[in-house]
Amino acid sequence: MRLPFFTMMALLLAGTRADAQPNAAKAAPPVFIDELTWMEIRDRMLAGTKTAIIGTAGQEQKGPHMVTGEHKYVLTHTTERIARTLGDALVAPIITYVPEGSWEAPLRGHMAKAGSITLPEDRFIELLVHAAKSLRAGGFTTVILIGDSGGNQNGMKAAADQLNAAWKETGGRALFIGDYYTKSAEDIRAYLGKLGFPMEAIGSHAGMVDTSELLFVNPALVRRDRLAPSGGSPDSGVNGDPTKATAAFGKALVQIKIDNALAQIRALRATTGGF
Repeated sequence: MRLPFFTMMALLLAGTRADAQPNAAKAAPPVFIDELTWMEIRDRMLAGTKTAIIGTAGQEQKGPHMVTGEHKYVLTHTTERIARTLGDALVAPIITYVPEGSWEAPLRGHMAKAGSITLPEDRFIELLVHAAKSLRAGGFTTVILIGDSGGNQNGMKAAADQLNAAWKETGGRALFIGDYYTKSAEDIRAYLGKLGFPMEAIGSHAGMVDTSELLFVNPALVRRDRLAPSGGSPDSGVNGDPTKATAAFGKALVQIKIDNALAQIRALRATTGGF
């Protein structure tokens, strides 16, 4: 049955008005370099974006309840937030191959578990230096090094020292942001301690802290049916009690990392001529 003429016109006008309404908030432009074309990166640099963030994660066991890429997923979230807050930074692809021990027998630590991948310290430093020099050649004047794992910290500092020595008098700077990990680890323990959690629950690996952070940034990657204190067995790879983890805690803990990183970046920029 055909609709009356005036009914049809009313529907058409209503549809036109609806189409004319602005869409929901337009998605913010990407800050990850690998999500941009080279011309888009060039244009962002011409508009004042001269800082590149290199994040180092880790490909390592995270107990029976978390995926081995936990550090990468957390760092993807935090580096994006840091870059967007700074307003003049882009994020390089996350580096996941980092020092995790040796592949030679007897295997120890994370390397004793399937799926962990290690890189010798000297090769890790070399990788960082070459990545940073590549970004510098492309026009970035500042490279920020941030790591989400304890084993990455010394190598990142060494790489930053090498880069600053090589870039002396050229206007380039490398900033190692150790507070993201070291200061934050202390602040997180203090925060959870004040809430009444003992150190054996907080843990040092794949326990309450790591699990809370992943529950916040990507909960689908936590196997909730495998949560157990100390991972459920002596050889689980877990130190702490992941059953105490929540996404709400994860949100607070991730924010501690972001805030500490931003504070150190701003302080270092203020003492290096604004780079």
